[in-house]
Amino acid sequence: MNLTKRFLGYSVIGVGTFLFDLYLLNIFTNKLGWYYLQAVVASFLIAVSMNYALSRHFVFKGTTRSVTAGYIYFLQIVLVGVLLTTGSVYILVEFTSLEPLQARVYTAGIVGVFNFLMNNFFNFKVK
Repeated sequence: MNLTKRFLGYSVIGVGTFLFDLYLLNIFTNKLGWYYLQAVVASFLIAVSMNYALSRHFVFKGTTRSVTAGYIYFLQIVLVGVLLTTGSVYILVEFTSLEPLQARVYTAGIVGVFNFLMNNFFNFKVK
């Protein structure tokens, strides 16, 4: 699979898991009353774990890394992503009039592209 097809497949999965992320963020903040930064981290980590499983199966077929090793690399990339996401959401909420869900939407594209590039070039070793 070439880079463009891989990016498109990753993007489709990413949109789905991002919508799930937003759903969880809404539940955690508006229904359960969690502090928004805790909710951002929790929803992000759940959604990206789902993203890993789906991406590994559908986008990065033929990877030479084991599931465990790939997930460990993935979590390292995600750690940077969650820091970027949380920091960006914090800045946007605290210094603008954006709500947490709006701020999360604004940060999604940048962090999503970062995650794809890191996973494509450093994590998954596709045959």
